[in-house]
Amino acid sequence: MVERKECERLGLRVEKGKTVKIMTITEFLRMCITRVGRSVHIDQTAYLQLVLQRCGMQNAKAAITPLPARYVPIKSEEAANPERRSRFQTIIGSLLYLMLGTRPDIAFAVTKLAQHAANPSKDHLDKALYICCYLVGTQHYRLSYDGASGQGLSACTDSDWASDNNTRHSQSGYFVKLAGGLISWTSRAQKTIVLSSTEAEYMALSDCSRQVVWMHTLLGELDYHLKPIPICGDNQGSIFIASNPITEKHSKHINIHYHYIREVISQKLAEVYFIEGDNNPTDLLMKNLGSVKFLKFRAVLGLKFFRSPIDI
Repeated sequence: MVERKECERLGLRVEKGKTVKIMTITEFLRMCITRVGRSVHIDQTAYLQLVLQRCGMQNAKAAITPLPARYVPIKSEEAANPERRSRFQTIIGSLLYLMLGTRPDIAFAVTKLAQHAANPSKDHLDKALYICCYLVGTQHYRLSYDGASGQGLSACTDSDWASDNNTRHSQSGYFVKLAGGLISWTSRAQKTIVLSSTEAEYMALSDCSRQVVWMHTLLGELDYHLKPIPICGDNQGSIFIASNPITEKHSKHINIHYHYIREVISQKLAEVYFIEGDNNPTDLLMKNLGSVKFLKFRAVLGLKFFRSPIDI
């Protein structure tokens, strides 16, 4: 036992009587990976600072939230400005990479503005730079995973019914969490217009269930066999439809592929639970929240502040 611990301390491992050097990953696709004991931390601070410098926002005044409270982007009706469009797409493209890598807290703001990339107005460009202002004050944040926390896989989902005033499409959001930090998240507009908030929530649950099934498949290949993964939602009607495979007049028109969640539940791959709407952290992925709620839910995502890239 002593020899095994000493090998681990030196970054060595014994396989079939041979000592093998363990390769420690410190960077992957511009994401810095820091491992301390059973904790893993991932950040894109260096890339973020490069983006801020490229946008000329490195010395901007920090904002508390990614977008001003109650801001709703409006479709531009004016003729496209090639120079503005090029700059807007450059900024949004850089922010999309940050959002996909380590910053779920800007997911709603970036995806909402990205919908106007074809013909952005001056207001859209200003709000893209506003996201940069938020990132100025949060550049030393990273996703943290604590292997000793005992927190297994869990998922959470929500939707905002007919939230887009231009198209009346609902906004969906969900995330999957492991060891106290997010490992997968999505914020996007639903593909079809729905007739009720229950239907919108049901579609969001179904989308989340597919990600849960993928987690079972991925970890199963690594010989980790999971129990049913809990999925939390804040709509009792959608939970009832998912858990009870019956046809009613209020749900018979729902596209058949969204009923996939029923099979997921019947196969014991997931279990659906109710969570109060005011305590559903997925709100951060599909609504422009005020500072109080935003800061409350951001703390749930596993994003933690660190003073420098080497600070633990």
